[in-house]
Amino acid sequence: MERQIRATKREIEATKSIGGDAQDLQNKLRGQMADYKSFSKAAQILGNNQPNITRYINLLEHELGCSLCVRTHKGISLTPEGQLLYEHVEAAMYQLKNAQDALKKKQSLESGTITIGVSDTALRLYLSDRLENFLSLYPNVRIKLTNNFTSQAITALENGFVDFCIITTPFSIDKTFTQNTLYSFEEILIGGKKYANLSENILDINDLSSYPYISLNEASGSYSLYSEYFYNNHLQFEPEMLVYSTDQIIPLIRANLGLAFYPKELAADELNKGNIYNIKLNEPVPQRQVCLIQNPKRIQSIAVKRFIDILLQ
Repeated sequence: MERQIRATKREIEATKSIGGDAQDLQNKLRGQMADYKSFSKAAQILGNNQPNITRYINLLEHELGCSLCVRTHKGISLTPEGQLLYEHVEAAMYQLKNAQDALKKKQSLESGTITIGVSDTALRLYLSDRLENFLSLYPNVRIKLTNNFTSQAITALENGFVDFCIITTPFSIDKTFTQNTLYSFEEILIGGKKYANLSENILDINDLSSYPYISLNEASGSYSLYSEYFYNNHLQFEPEMLVYSTDQIIPLIRANLGLAFYPKELAADELNKGNIYNIKLNEPVPQRQVCLIQNPKRIQSIAVKRFIDILLQ
């Protein structure tokens, strides 16, 4: 009986937030399952009165079609059916308590998972620093990144594989998706020491049409952007070398394998060291943005909502 008393107290604590009929029903169950030979003691534990507990038990026995308690002048005890019901209710209350604890952890961001589709440039330019700040506040939240090209990140969002995307312009998205600009950045044309002389003057892009170019591959926003940029200047963009991430470009530039358009912010260190050179152009290079893309139809967890709130502050 001591075990039953302890179980009853745990159940009471686990269900304090449940009101109305649900509370009454659980009182019925607890009144008989955790009874220790006295309805009056059970009523005292439950903050109720003995007649109510007796009535609850009678109603429940009627609903179930069996006796749950044996009543004698010495008190009451559980029948085999009553013991079976008690064991099931105890297990259910344990699961309820676990569920409540898990929800509290999510609400306090002591747990949770955020899945982000992010383009390579957006990750390096913008997201990595924000992730560091977020995880310093909520270290128990798990982050899953799918490091994609822009088009692949959008496809992942369309298919429900990620919570949201952080990608760079240009891109094309479903008209139902929402878009927020998070950050703007400038790209410049760079070359290695072999092409240092090109940095001495401001040039037309047409003057550089015969030089080899290095670019992110066709699935990237960068490739689309500079294909249009060259087209608008009556040229074709036909890079001699295609790569899969921006961090592959600088070593190739330093090896004098061609010219490349590259985020100025990411190139700053190598420019300052004199390892690469900024080749200035008369034709302005388009400004680019890092954007947050969301699918309004996707249900967001507490962790996802909190992270997005921080991004949009």
